Amino acid sequence: MFTAKDYKSDQQVRWCPGCGDHAVLNSLHKAMAEVGVPPHEIAVISGIGCSSRLPHYMNTYGFNTIHGRGAAIASGVKISHPELTVWQVSGDGDCLAIGGNHFIHACRRNVNINMLIVNNRIYGLTKGQYSPTSPKGFVSKSSPFGTVERPFRPAELVMGARGTFFARTLDVDGPTSVMVMKAAAAHKGYSVCECLCNCVIFNNGANNWIATKEDRLERTVVLEHGKPMIFGKDRNKGLVLDGWNLKVVTIGENGVTENDILVHDATTEDPTLHLKLALMEGPDMPIAMGVIRAVPTECYDEAVHNQIKEVQEKAKCHTFDELLGTLEQWDM
Repeated sequence: MFTAKDYKSDQQVRWCPGCGDHAVLNSLHKAMAEVGVPPHEIAVISGIGCSSRLPHYMNTYGFNTIHGRGAAIASGVKISHPELTVWQVSGDGDCLAIGGNHFIHACRRNVNINMLIVNNRIYGLTKGQYSPTSPKGFVSKSSPFGTVERPFRPAELVMGARGTFFARTLDVDGPTSVMVMKAAAAHKGYSVCECLCNCVIFNNGANNWIATKEDRLERTVVLEHGKPMIFGKDRNKGLVLDGWNLKVVTIGENGVTENDILVHDATTEDPTLHLKLALMEGPDMPIAMGVIRAVPTECYDEAVHNQIKEVQEKAKCHTFDELLGTLEQWDM
């Protein structure tokens, strides 16, 4: 019924040429078209930052809010208008610095919102300071000798806050991005998608080692529920458990067969393996992409409305006038 064009606004996209945000926006347009929710039934909410300009480029309801408060506004929209499909867009600074408290509580509450964290590991809008996800030792305008801080890893925050959905994708990998966003839209709860992006001005080349298709085949594993964790350009590498740790093996060597490879279960409530997968880092381990965690459970807005309905059904008074009639009265 819809095409990507139906979700595009008439506004000029004001991101730097080559910015990874362009790719995230295009993937979101395509994902929305495939999901098929009409534009007038969607609201896109953001905070402040380069990526937070995104609502202006959507032919939907939108709200470009204040710094770090996107989750609070998005929660209010969803609870007051549960019929709307709500998307939240935030950067690594907007979400994990000033907005960190709102973010972890939105995860904990499991509000039915689709959340995109556009992570370029830099403050782009304010011209190149290190962010909460910049690697230790990162040289920037605010850390000329290298930051001494250890970075946040979004997956740890999501699962530590008992989040029910976490996925990851790369700006230049359109098919995986669309797949992840469609899965987020289908999930009931706070669906967090980490979008690894390139900032061509202040952190260019941050993802160069997985930017090409060939490198992604060798250095990432795209996880799909119910399918073995196999990767590599020849599809001959896989993940197995070695004690408590994950290990890369080669199918056909040392007696390893495809039956030995771990099969991904995104729906198990225990986050132990999901977290191990999400925290894999190169060069010895592949970076996990796709849907890492998707646990079905009750979402906050649904629980609120169910509670209101239950209370109303048991209440003796159903209108304000009936309530007044139960109070002490007298005639003057």
